[in-house]
Amino acid sequence: MVARVEVTAKAEQMIAQLKAQHGPLMFHQSGGCCDGSAPMCYPANEFRIGGEDVRLGRIAGCDFYIGAAQFEYWRHTQLIIDVVPGRGAGFSLEAPEGVRFLTRSRVFSDEEVAELEAAESTQ
Repeated sequence: MVARVEVTAKAEQMIAQLKAQHGPLMFHQSGGCCDGSAPMCYPANEFRIGGEDVRLGRIAGCDFYIGAAQFEYWRHTQLIIDVVPGRGAGFSLEAPEGVRFLTRSRVFSDEEVAELEAAESTQ
């Protein structure tokens, strides 16, 4: 089945480096404001997941969440987490490394949407 969230090889390498420094990690897709709409990386137990957060899946062994309202806008797209040079968000763990995670996306095909909806209806 198609995944709602994927990770590039380069981002996976950065996640491995951050895990070695900080232990287990998790991601939350920011909904905008100060840091824009960026994937934020946190130590696994230092970010409180709310009842309105949606778990999209796992990348590089890390749970990945998004707010429910933002999920409704993006539910037709696959999120692809990448890493690029630049200043990351102040609270995201990659910021001191001189890089930032970013979200690329692609629209799901009609077949992929049907597959995802069928899987979600059985949960």
